[in-house]
Amino acid sequence: MTATPHTERTPGRDSLDERLEKYWSEAPTFRTWFTTVDHKRIGRRYLVTAAAFFLISGSLALMMRAQLTRPEEELVPPQWFNQFFSLHGTTMIFFFATPMLFGFGNLLVPLMLGTRDMAFPRLNAFGYWVFLFSGVFMFSSLMFSNAPAGGWFNYVPLTTEPYSPGLGIDVYSLGLLFLGISTTAGAINFIVTALKMRAPGMSMNRVPIFVWTLVATSMMVIFALPPLNLANAMLFLDRRFGAHFFDPDTGGDVLLWQHLFWLFGHPDVYIIVMPALGIVSAIIPVFSRRALVGYPLIVLSTVTIGIVSFGVWVHHMFATGLPRLSLSFFSAASVLITIPSGIQIFAWLSTMYLGRVWLRAPMLFALGFIVTFVVGGVTGVMFALVAYDQQITDSYFVVAHFHYVLFGGAVFPIMAGLLHWMPKIAGRMYHEGAAVTAFWLVFVGMNLTFFPMHMSGLEGMPRRIYTYRPHLGWDVWNLLSSIGAAVLAVGLALLLGVLLHAMRYGRPAPPDPWNGDTLEWATASPPDHYNFAVIPRVYSLHPMWDERTAASVAEPEPERVLDGSRMTSTSTELDGKYDEAIEVVEESMRPFFVAVGLLVGFVGLLVGWYWVAGVGAAIVFVTLAGWLWPPERSPQEAGVSGGLT
Repeated sequence: MTATPHTERTPGRDSLDERLEKYWSEAPTFRTWFTTVDHKRIGRRYLVTAAAFFLISGSLALMMRAQLTRPEEELVPPQWFNQFFSLHGTTMIFFFATPMLFGFGNLLVPLMLGTRDMAFPRLNAFGYWVFLFSGVFMFSSLMFSNAPAGGWFNYVPLTTEPYSPGLGIDVYSLGLLFLGISTTAGAINFIVTALKMRAPGMSMNRVPIFVWTLVATSMMVIFALPPLNLANAMLFLDRRFGAHFFDPDTGGDVLLWQHLFWLFGHPDVYIIVMPALGIVSAIIPVFSRRALVGYPLIVLSTVTIGIVSFGVWVHHMFATGLPRLSLSFFSAASVLITIPSGIQIFAWLSTMYLGRVWLRAPMLFALGFIVTFVVGGVTGVMFALVAYDQQITDSYFVVAHFHYVLFGGAVFPIMAGLLHWMPKIAGRMYHEGAAVTAFWLVFVGMNLTFFPMHMSGLEGMPRRIYTYRPHLGWDVWNLLSSIGAAVLAVGLALLLGVLLHAMRYGRPAPPDPWNGDTLEWATASPPDHYNFAVIPRVYSLHPMWDERTAASVAEPEPERVLDGSRMTSTSTELDGKYDEAIEVVEESMRPFFVAVGLLVGFVGLLVGWYWVAGVGAAIVFVTLAGWLWPPERSPQEAGVSGGLT
């Protein structure tokens, strides 16, 4: 394996770079902040916005842990505690984990594929604005003491109008319907980009694992979100217009909510985790100095997880009284899904064993992920057994398992990815010593916070309580968890300081500081507006470790230069052969205005001002008409393939 350095600019390329910069650069004005369609800027916005929601949600968690530190504490009133834990769970699942990982996808997928932008740049911008506005919609409810208070799972009948009056549950239902528009738009964009926008020569067996995980996740989103959207729409109709979908007295069914919710909810665990697995699969080979072991098996396991995850939703309903025979099938599926996950773990361990491990901060966070994810996986197998699950359902043992899977399975890889790709995010390097210190604080704090919850759960402590009596055997475990939460908060604060310091004061990063193997390391740090002056031709799974691929960026093939306008190339779906040149659309205000129209519409539905909802619908319709109306084209432009939306 020979490392190939980044191809520096040469005098002969200066004119090419200038022509591309003229077409691809965006004016540094205030208006551009609303009109940009640059996938890198949008990706960074996803990262920053999701991190802001993480900080807010983490602050709510610290207040809950402070309330539970001692028995009969009175720091947080029960009505606020219910809103805090509901917003905390909803935010971490819907407004942090998936959008943060979609942010990595926006930033990295075009770079890894060797193209100049996403397939649908304006749809990409629209997805971000909807994500931002839906988060503001959800969190504004806290300011009016009307935040959701039914948990992130929002079970009926407790969330129907007689038991949960006010607007809090409506905020939940409408907020997730609003957010689902963004997630669906992003998923479609990733699928089309991965299938059609790859560099020439990047056949399906040369696609980076991270891209594979984003595509599998996006396919899961397309099939998993409709049940959740349907459930939320039905609940809103029940509450607002007197429908009876979940009312057993009129032929409804309260378990229907759980079936619809968990048809989304269990695949969503893997929707969150799979891109994180892709981040780990990108980092471990780089810091092990060898190719990833078992690439075909990892791809097959990723696809298998995506399929099998739709057959285990009743795993969450073992205590609801469903027939025992049907539970046995879902128990078997819940055990089966651990096999493809285990394949990936053994592939990572084999890669490290056969390579030369370089213990930098991104690698430490990847190793921390493996440890915590395995612990969460072991307890997950325990939950797959019906008899055991029925004994510890709704106990703090479930909380411990859930956080080991999602904090260990998503947050550790996210931290690893932020440090690993900091050169591409900000063009600067982080402080290694401070990042390593942050890792140990986060690792120790996370385990000290959540491992004692296994013990308190086995001692009988139920979920969703805001206080408890002394001498029940829970005191010590809750004290340890609260101490761990404080340590974890310090570690996260230090890591945030490391990232902010790197973005402002870090030393300038070279194009490829880690000797990476994928195409994003062939670009400048940070990448130019157009990503690649010459679109590379790919000859192997590890293009940056392949001399022919690195040399291809100096080959002046017309279909890979494309410097006449905002153009990039497309490829055939399977074998990655050059297909055609397409024109990429320029910046626009229309995605922003469509998202504003949706915000107006959802606010109108929430407060019952349906004429306002009509105004929002009108804004959406008029703006979409202008967005989709075909532009007039000159005869010269007509010879170029149409631009993507």
